[in-house]
Amino acid sequence: MNKKLLTPDYIFESSWEVCNKVGGIYTVLSTRAKTLQEKFEDKIIFIGPDFWKEKESPYFREEPSLFAEWQWEAKEQGLKVRVGRWTVPGEPIAVLVDFTPYFEKKNEIYTWLWENYRVDSLHAYGDYDEASMFSYAAGLVVESFYHHSLSSKQKVVYHANEWMCGLGALYIKNKLPQIATVFTTHATSIGRSIAGNQKPLYDYLFAYNGDQMAEELNMQSKHSIEKQTAWHVDCFTTVSDITANECKELLDKPVDVVLPNGFDNSFVPKAASFTKKRKAARQKMLQVANALLGENLDDETIIVSTSGRYEFRNKGIDVFVEAMNRLLRDRDLKKKVLAFIVVPGWVGEPRKDLQERLESGKSYDTPLEVPQVTHWLHNMGHDSVLNMMKYYDMHNRHEDNVKVVFLPDYLDGRDGIMNLTYYDVVLGNDLCIYPSYYEPWGYTPLEAVAFKVPCITTDLAGFGLWANKEFGHEGQLQDGVRVIHRTDYNYSEVADYIKDTVAEFSTMSKTEVDACRKAAETLSKKALWKEFIKYYYEAYDIALKKVVARS
Repeated sequence: MNKKLLTPDYIFESSWEVCNKVGGIYTVLSTRAKTLQEKFEDKIIFIGPDFWKEKESPYFREEPSLFAEWQWEAKEQGLKVRVGRWTVPGEPIAVLVDFTPYFEKKNEIYTWLWENYRVDSLHAYGDYDEASMFSYAAGLVVESFYHHSLSSKQKVVYHANEWMCGLGALYIKNKLPQIATVFTTHATSIGRSIAGNQKPLYDYLFAYNGDQMAEELNMQSKHSIEKQTAWHVDCFTTVSDITANECKELLDKPVDVVLPNGFDNSFVPKAASFTKKRKAARQKMLQVANALLGENLDDETIIVSTSGRYEFRNKGIDVFVEAMNRLLRDRDLKKKVLAFIVVPGWVGEPRKDLQERLESGKSYDTPLEVPQVTHWLHNMGHDSVLNMMKYYDMHNRHEDNVKVVFLPDYLDGRDGIMNLTYYDVVLGNDLCIYPSYYEPWGYTPLEAVAFKVPCITTDLAGFGLWANKEFGHEGQLQDGVRVIHRTDYNYSEVADYIKDTVAEFSTMSKTEVDACRKAAETLSKKALWKEFIKYYYEAYDIALKKVVARS
């Protein structure tokens, strides 16, 4: 590595998803923690929201002796913090802060934000206030810690993730200009909103005006904090080339450096344990499906799945259902297919009738009613997945060679039906399918290949673009990742490509499948954090050099 890079003595990193498992950013931070902890040993401090008043967080272990003197002083200053370890590989230090006391000062905080940075908080709604108060509290934590434990001789970086942490970054920039600020947007709020509102994002990207679109889509406040943070921090970053383009067009600010998302493969079980876990996962997935469908699907069945957030169009869940519907009539399909949609919906409870069948250990030859879903939902009549399946008359009939099962709960090992963690379920798949329309990076395909599961994704996902770059051509099934070209308008072709790829997979010999799995694993090794962390060091360097120039 270039010797001239400035290296921080301390890094503070804040995110709504520190010790709080909500989405992809949790994976970014929790898998990267080990690599940073190895280099900066306890000089990397994560700051997250403290939600865990009544019950203990499953992701955090409090250690009152850590920074005991500072903790005492912080409490004297009225800061409600808990210090401990984030229970992920590397076990870095985490500070959880209670942000609720700041709601009563909300208006004066927003006034300060407007006067100093022209951030429009007038149109705030939903999670804007909550995120902003947390972000403000995170800024106060760093300010307090800095004055108590650090000095101007030390090189300090404050790294804020997403618009939710923008306010804290601006606060630090204003009050402690000797701290270098880095801001990462993982997806522009306005880009995601354009895509989620069924508007064509890519063909018109050059013509969209971010401020104007924010007004049209009622996103002024989130867009405003994101844009002003991007403009004012020392180093502005995002996670892929595709989102870098979005930032340039919608925030009118090119990024300083792209920080691609890596993976830490300590999550992947080793040889003998891997085979055992894969076998157990497949067995469980088939058992659940057979009990629900009244079938006898055996281990020759091809198990495929899609997963991620419940963004029906953005994550390509609509195309997945469409492709499975077309596959039903595909003459080239040589094996039965069991397709899972593993996307958290508005879950009511696990199905009692399904639980009873699973507990009985018997086999059944009649399906349960609504044999498309494993958990009852609060909004069965308005659920997008179930409605699309109903529209296409996809009822998992006995004669259908493709069965689609919606598993709408978080897989934490305690969902009441599958009772396996998400990674254990990924392990059991033959093929994973993520046909995203809007996907700044795409952890789901990266996780799949790390577990040796070949996958299908698109070149509208940052990961898909990166894979194409690595291959030097458009990824094919034999490369371990099939990258489908996706545009604003080729939904139907994408569905056909998926259908054809699954049919092609069903004709492959064991040797060909094994080669495919090996290729997937090989690609995943190129996306480990040890390969990608250098971009972070570059971002820290850019930010620290700005501080030097300022002082």
